[in-house]
Amino acid sequence: MSVLRDYATTVTQPTLPFAVPSRDGRDDMTRYDEVVAPDGGLRPAWKSMADLALALTPDELRRVEGEITRFLADDGVTYVRPDGGAQPWQLDPMPLVIDAPEWARLEIGLAQRAELLNAVLSDLYGPQTLLASGVVPSACVFGHSGFARPVARPGVVDTQPLLLSATDLGRDARGEWHVLTDRVQAPSGLGFAMENRRVIAQVLPDLYQGSDLHRMEPYFSALRAALLDSAPGVASPQVVVLSPGPHSETAFDQAFLANALGMPLVQGSDLVVRDGWVWMKPAGWPRTAPRERVDVIVRRVDAEWCDPLELRADSRLGVAGLAEAVRRGHVRLVNGLGAGVLENPGLMPFLPAACERLLGEQLRLPSVPTLWCGDPEARQQVLERLAADDPALIVRAIDEPRATLAAASPAELRARILAEPHRFVGQELLPLSQAPVWADRARAEAWPVVFRSFTLRYGSAYRPLVGGLATVLADADSGPVTKDVWVLKATQDDPDQGLIESAPPTISPTVPPLAPRALADMFWVGRYAERAEDLLRLLLTTHHQLEQLSRRPTSQAAESTDVLRGALRRLAGDAGPDADAELRALLLDATRTGGAAHALAHLRESLMGVRDQLSGDTWRVFSAIDRATRALRASPHAHRTAESAGRMLTAILSLQGVTASMMRDPGWHMIEAGRSLERALQLCHLLVATATRRRDYRADREVLEATLTASESIVTYRRRYRGSVRTADALELLLLDGGNPRSLTFCLAALRGHLAAMPASTGSTRPERLLEHLETALDHVDVAVLTAPDGEHRPALTEFLVDVIAQLEQLADSVAHVHFESGPPPLPLSELALVEERAGA
Repeated sequence: MSVLRDYATTVTQPTLPFAVPSRDGRDDMTRYDEVVAPDGGLRPAWKSMADLALALTPDELRRVEGEITRFLADDGVTYVRPDGGAQPWQLDPMPLVIDAPEWARLEIGLAQRAELLNAVLSDLYGPQTLLASGVVPSACVFGHSGFARPVARPGVVDTQPLLLSATDLGRDARGEWHVLTDRVQAPSGLGFAMENRRVIAQVLPDLYQGSDLHRMEPYFSALRAALLDSAPGVASPQVVVLSPGPHSETAFDQAFLANALGMPLVQGSDLVVRDGWVWMKPAGWPRTAPRERVDVIVRRVDAEWCDPLELRADSRLGVAGLAEAVRRGHVRLVNGLGAGVLENPGLMPFLPAACERLLGEQLRLPSVPTLWCGDPEARQQVLERLAADDPALIVRAIDEPRATLAAASPAELRARILAEPHRFVGQELLPLSQAPVWADRARAEAWPVVFRSFTLRYGSAYRPLVGGLATVLADADSGPVTKDVWVLKATQDDPDQGLIESAPPTISPTVPPLAPRALADMFWVGRYAERAEDLLRLLLTTHHQLEQLSRRPTSQAAESTDVLRGALRRLAGDAGPDADAELRALLLDATRTGGAAHALAHLRESLMGVRDQLSGDTWRVFSAIDRATRALRASPHAHRTAESAGRMLTAILSLQGVTASMMRDPGWHMIEAGRSLERALQLCHLLVATATRRRDYRADREVLEATLTASESIVTYRRRYRGSVRTADALELLLLDGGNPRSLTFCLAALRGHLAAMPASTGSTRPERLLEHLETALDHVDVAVLTAPDGEHRPALTEFLVDVIAQLEQLADSVAHVHFESGPPPLPLSELALVEERAGA
């Protein structure tokens, strides 16, 4: 059965889903369908690819859905919900398709709207003619939190403050487009849109290649050129993408954009303002002076959080002094700090008049019908419709999320409107168009859809992206379900995006320095990766011993198993008497410090902080780990523990292959430094648990073999010593053999090389001195002395290992002090005043 034929039959039935309440309380059943025309045939956009589209069967779409899930997981595509953690990005296999004639009309309206918003923004922060003439009420502007007073400069007008904008659109029942919201402060979604296109092109290659649609890649080239051109007078400008951090809702989108543009992804703590200019913090800051100036910032942090000195004093996401750098014209923000005022829905009723005043044109693309309650007549209409419980009206605050008013009763809304009328609008509930969504693995269902378009100022004109991101208004608890947007070409020879490919601008090559925060993330990437690997090896060895014990319950097997479980407890704490439950917890409980799940969760978080530095293959590691985790949760059987742990170990080992292909820059050296230091620490902890006590020969043999296995040194040991197992020989291999990558000597030598390559290293820094002292002490170690017993214990070995652990931890602290940002963490000004008050007391 054809999925689209079945869908067309369903939506042309007398009763359609998603009835829309009308103003008279009756249901309006006339939603516009994006695929099926009223006569039951396909719309023009789909007719051109009807043969391929109608061939899609449920079995085919089930296959496609599985591939989409796998591709998105392999790329690490997530969306972070405000009320929860990261969740998988959801992509419907059926695209939203727009034909060329329809797009031509929409494109004109989008370009005009971006030009109008740019003109309004220039006017509101410049001459303010719209306010002076009464075209736009002043209360509507000054009452909005997005109006940034620190950058309002009547004498200085930026004629191009708006470089990139996004517009959320919906169709009414007649198929006419209306603007639902303007996204201009920090527009997101370009990265998600490109990822959607990349995935759909792979899972539906026949349909994709058989459709003559605009490719999106040229638009990113145009965006890169526009950003470089936005810093006039600078030959090779430094452009960065300013992110709130890896916990941002759209962290993937930000990292994708930075990667696609080849521009650093930074956080506020990576930048500093000096003498009115913005600089990248160098390694060793603040002892090291900055050398890399930032000329353009693509802002993905809301304006109010961008400068704790002049905007929100409690912000830790911004850069102190950024507003002053903007006022001086020393840095270009995309978009400017004051752009958020354009997201005010209260402006919508006044945009037609503003368009005629500023552009001398009629507004081509209408907004959703909106009533600003600051106007007495409009307010009266809103209150009357509220009293009548009109289902076709929604009330919004001009600068609060819609959800804040969702639970308010009509009486509460009335009271709030009367108290502050300028802060509220009433909007018509648009009967959004519907599109097929592959919902239940059996058939396509009709769901309302919103289209987000993007518009870029390229050269002297605004150019909309020919394509975009569509979002299906599905169950709010399931997160956003998105669609790729296909815009068909008018003729096969039309250039993609309407852009003629041109030679890239000539710029001087540059290697942006890594900020201390990024170096710290890289260091912990190495540490957590090694910690997870070593714990997984030990866990697998312990599981093997438990199986041996169940098959051959000897006293030696029981003792060796207890020793290995003791090693796990030393690293990750006690989890109770049940051995199988303990091993499962180490793999599943991310709150258990020292466990594999904990290390893997923090590894993922550290990698997210430097995602722009990494290959896309990195996220395949976590895709494999997530699959192993799901399999373990679904199965209570003991053998599944070892199987999942083995799959996790394989994934972690593949990460070493990814990092091996990195440039040998300070970031790579810091990853390897963290890996070497953590390997040395884990080895010493393991030996404390397994080698510091003397046992009978058979028990000692089993424990030593397990220790060598967990240390990935058993093959070398057996080849070298031909089956003989002695504690002294094992310690010689694990502590002093410079040719064994798992030995303490090898780890310290590798650590010395990686630290020496860091920009802040001088040969005499504290980490280098501590490392030299540790290596010197290791050179004088006598294994025979270390293994000398005193009753059941080896006190010399215990003292040596405990001392090495303490020195390694001290070394780790000194690395952080020298190579990462030192000094106290930033405090909000309110807290700083309290600290000064207490200091004075």
